[in-house]
Amino acid sequence: MRLGFGEILVVLVLALLFFGPSKLPALGSSLGEAIRGFKRGLNAVDEEEPTAAAKKQLPPS
Repeated sequence: MRLGFGEILVVLVLALLFFGPSKLPALGSSLGEAIRGFKRGLNAVDEEEPTAAAKKQLPPS
């Protein structure tokens, strides 16, 4: 399911009506920060995963 230009435009107009023009920049900023935090979390999990797999493969001493 992909959004076309018309659907995106409708969503933006509804957001403008619900939140008003003064709150939209703050809303966009907080959404951007949330997405960046989510990406950082995914990258941290990806970096830890090979280390955990390597520890499991080591024979006990």
